[in-house]
Amino acid sequence: MNNLKPNDQRAKTAITLIWVVMVVEVIALISSYLQYDLIQSAVAGASITIEEANANDARERLVAIVYLIVLTISGITFIQWFRRAYYNLHQRVDHLNHSEGWAAGAWFVPFLNLFRPFQIMKELYEETAELLATYEFKDKGQLSTSVLGVWWAAWIFKSVLGQVSLRMAMNAKEIAEIQVVTIMSIVQHVLGIIAAFLVVQVIREYAKVEPALMEFSYEDQINNIGIDRSDEDMHENF
Repeated sequence: MNNLKPNDQRAKTAITLIWVVMVVEVIALISSYLQYDLIQSAVAGASITIEEANANDARERLVAIVYLIVLTISGITFIQWFRRAYYNLHQRVDHLNHSEGWAAGAWFVPFLNLFRPFQIMKELYEETAELLATYEFKDKGQLSTSVLGVWWAAWIFKSVLGQVSLRMAMNAKEIAEIQVVTIMSIVQHVLGIIAAFLVVQVIREYAKVEPALMEFSYEDQINNIGIDRSDEDMHENF
């Protein structure tokens, strides 16, 4: 049985970068609202100068570039934490449904990335909770999967909406089309803020209990399995 690898620093780094993403999400939300307000003024008949339109476009492009960079870096640090957490669980549980490589690879496979990362995260929570209960480490913390579904739903809706709004924005020419795209962008950023907040809670909750996995040895597992097998044999003999 291999030793577990430290994951605390990866958790802290991932959380810090997600907070940065949340800040940029708020900035992007404000920027999208300013664009929506500008469009509303144009629809109402107000005169919009070329300078105002260009300034709006430049601001939106800058925010989009910064957001993409920050989101990419944050995604890398999150996946590093996620893969390490699943690796560590593999050192304590021999019946997990996926290899630890899938904790990273599943995010990049089309269609599969809609559900496989969530399945792995849920398994991570459930199997760790079972270990804590088996070895009476409940005092180390509790894990609840209730937040996972809300986090994943917000993330999926945000991602799908982002793809749809991007495709629409590339072909939008009429002011009404730009208005719809802007509204979609506002909703997307709201979902992004919610998803970022929830995933911080997910990482924090797991990071509190993960060190407990280092507090019992492989011999403890063998002994526990031995007890279970003895009980089974006794029942069979009886």
